[in-house]
Amino acid sequence: MATEQDIKPWLRGPLRKYIFINAQVIDVATGEILPNTSVAVSNGIIESVSSSQDPKQDYIVVDCQGKYLCPGLFDAHVHFVAVPGFNDLSKAFGNEHSVSLLRQPYVAAQMLHRGFTSARDCGGALNALKEAIATGVMPGPRLFIAGHALSQFGGHGDIRGVDDATECCGGHTNGLGRLCNGVPECMAAVREEVRQGADFIKIMGSGGVSTPTDAIEHLQFTGAEIRAMVECADNACTYVTAHAYTPKAIRHCIENGVRGIEHGNFIDKQTASMMVSKGVYLTPTLITYDQMASPRWKGFLPPESRVKNELVLEAGLEALKIASEAGVTMCYGSDLLGPLGMAQTHEFALRGKVLPPLLVLQSATINPAKMMGREESLGQIKAGFAADILLMERNPLQDITVLDAPETNLLAIMKDGRVYKSRCEGLEVDGNIPLRLSANL
Repeated sequence: MATEQDIKPWLRGPLRKYIFINAQVIDVATGEILPNTSVAVSNGIIESVSSSQDPKQDYIVVDCQGKYLCPGLFDAHVHFVAVPGFNDLSKAFGNEHSVSLLRQPYVAAQMLHRGFTSARDCGGALNALKEAIATGVMPGPRLFIAGHALSQFGGHGDIRGVDDATECCGGHTNGLGRLCNGVPECMAAVREEVRQGADFIKIMGSGGVSTPTDAIEHLQFTGAEIRAMVECADNACTYVTAHAYTPKAIRHCIENGVRGIEHGNFIDKQTASMMVSKGVYLTPTLITYDQMASPRWKGFLPPESRVKNELVLEAGLEALKIASEAGVTMCYGSDLLGPLGMAQTHEFALRGKVLPPLLVLQSATINPAKMMGREESLGQIKAGFAADILLMERNPLQDITVLDAPETNLLAIMKDGRVYKSRCEGLEVDGNIPLRLSANL
């Protein structure tokens, strides 16, 4: 009789046991460094974190020689569907689905190579991609997906140009989003995304930079529509997060029940206080505007989007400071589209201009883990947590920009107890991983 391995030949072999000794472990919850620490890993889980340096029988011993162990990173705002290979934004979103799907494994492997062991896709990634990574078809970060982002007609998820008279029926989807109008269509859209494997729901609550017909200051969806989507998400034991830039749009979404805000570049003190009182998460994405304004990518944005991009870029760092001073819980997000994805780690340096290293590192570890209900299993080097571990040459709590040079400072990447990259003697890349990442990456 056929075994599961026969049916799914990509299933990986047994997990190895490891013990990292003489390590300096970064406690991202407290900001402390645990010196001369031993971390044991078995069955893909961190078994123990202790001061004992005694090797264990049948464990692969990795002598860290005083180097740093950091939890795997979590990018809470990505879009796998906007793959590289195109020289303008419209093609990154408007390409054939098969072209995007066949390039997404490359994007996934590169994210993991940069140290991101988890990612939250805010529109476009499908359950098939999440499952393929989870079961070992290809390497990539652990995925949490929204499925299609939900947009009203003419909203941020509607990629039709102003002169496109094509009419869409309720439930129409493109690579990024699903268009829906009115309470019944909005309820049906949430239920359909949940049916197709969404871990959370993403809605477009204001205008945006990259779509042609919506101004930044537009409010999108009515209160009744948002409340209906929130209720359907609650019924499915998940939550709604909203793309929103202005204080008015952010408050409109929060007042109607959303639990997360994406971007928030124009947030003010009053709105930030409201987010704290309601326990709403904020995921800024400064690097995407920085890159789209760069001379390197001249022509990537159409003219109408370049003007909007300049506005949100200028406001972004001030918004970060306002949110931090109010005590808003923030998550790390890059939101980079197409070839701009290579700058995924640059968000660390941008945030480091106004925030201390610990807060920046927490935004890429414990905060998104908590937002996704995984605070007891992801984001820390702690017994009982998933073995997502980065071996670092330098301490990011002293200089957060060391995370922006993975080719220099990132010595090894472990996700779920498997080694995906290593430049360390005695620590080999797991031979059961298909499409192995090159040690030179």
